[in-house]
Amino acid sequence: MAISLQFLKRICNFAGTMNNTISGEPHRPGRIEVVCGSMFSGKTEELIRRLRRAKFAKQRVEIFKPAIDVRYSNEDVVSHDQNHILSTPIDSSASILLLSSDIDVIGIDEAQFFDNGLVDVCNELANRGVRVIIAGLDMDFRGIPFGPMPALCAIADDVTKVHAICVKCGNLAYVSHRTVADDRRVLLGETQQYEPLCRECYKKALEEEKERKNA
Repeated sequence: MAISLQFLKRICNFAGTMNNTISGEPHRPGRIEVVCGSMFSGKTEELIRRLRRAKFAKQRVEIFKPAIDVRYSNEDVVSHDQNHILSTPIDSSASILLLSSDIDVIGIDEAQFFDNGLVDVCNELANRGVRVIIAGLDMDFRGIPFGPMPALCAIADDVTKVHAICVKCGNLAYVSHRTVADDRRVLLGETQQYEPLCRECYKKALEEEKERKNA
């Protein structure tokens, strides 16, 4: 009995689907994925999870982070829950192109600290067929969009916004509120310097700070 070409195509597609299911993380065409939110929302945790899945699937993975971020480790990307994965610290987004030949998946942590050239770098990588996964703060402590993150969200194929819990009321957090008197935009810190707050609690915190200054 002759086998139709359409039937053979279906068999091939089914075999490909089964192979992807077994590996757990199929090779994807070039794309940009952004994971954003406030501090303590699990951005880096989600980045590490996706990168580990890609490694388990035998894909070639490279991770980059800004060299200024040495809070937990000089080299590793480390989440607040102390999960970590080896990375390459760099000072400029242009270095990513130089260090990412023959790579299937690229992870970028703390993307808000990079220069605006990161947008073109990520676009070029995705157009080459690379899956680019980015994690970063969408807003600074003043609630202002942070660095290249707004543009990265705009060009991304997929954007995941994750939320911390407001430490005042338990609602979903909106912003990372700075609890120390320092007006620098970039201030590396943890729970001693920042707290996640919802929109209403953030407004109240700003009003209280204003009252203290005027007292």
